[in-house]
Amino acid sequence: MSNAIPITKAGFESIKEELKDLLTVQRPRIQKEIATAREHGDLRENAEYHAAKERQGFIEGRIQEINGKMPHFQVVEPGKMNNSSVAFGATVTIQNTETEEKITYQIVGQEEADVKTNRISFQTPIAKALIGKKVGDVVAITVPKGKMEVEIVDLSWS
Repeated sequence: MSNAIPITKAGFESIKEELKDLLTVQRPRIQKEIATAREHGDLRENAEYHAAKERQGFIEGRIQEINGKMPHFQVVEPGKMNNSSVAFGATVTIQNTETEEKITYQIVGQEEADVKTNRISFQTPIAKALIGKKVGDVVAITVPKGKMEVEIVDLSWS
């Protein structure tokens, strides 16, 4: 299945919850806001109306995006995989061999990646360099600032 979109079970559940919220909470709320703004008269100069219409466009676009991808999601359960090397779904702690700084990443699908929570897509250069490696391996990773060398110090499966 070439158009499969790998995703963790938690990521899939999160996207299902987002879709449910968009359909049952966000969409009805924005429809009410638009109706209320319409009652305020001239729509050409009604900032509330235009802002609500813009939010409605975003909500409807996101609903369509999720519905379009939903049939292609392929849930990957990390616990059922070979647990000795880094793979999709793994939580891996690496230590910079130069600065000794440690950072932990979870390798996830593109749909659930979030740099703020250290969830990186399996398609990133860091993840690509780590996949297939084991605890104790030293890996050279090409990053925007150049090359960095890290050691894999821990590997777990959530």
